[in-house]
Amino acid sequence: MSEIQLIARYVIRPGKEAEVKRLLGELATASRGEAGNVSFEAFASLDDPRRITLLERYRDAAALAAHRETPHFVDLVLGRIVPLLESRVLETYDAPAEA
Repeated sequence: MSEIQLIARYVIRPGKEAEVKRLLGELATASRGEAGNVSFEAFASLDDPRRITLLERYRDAAALAAHRETPHFVDLVLGRIVPLLESRVLETYDAPAEA
């Protein structure tokens, strides 16, 4: 059975870096508590502190869909983080589950 790997690439608006990073901390904690979440990690670029990459893994496509409907996703991501971004690119991949 394959898991779903999501890679989200954010470019934060100038001056909003600390706020987005704080909100991402809340998002990571809440997302890791979801039954279908396998992992959630956020990485800041060494070359540009406005660039963030999220690596999220979910048990399956249904778990990713459920994540996108959680109150914390709707509030934190759609309501508070996205308005602070210059850009947001999402990529999803089929990822074989580790044995």
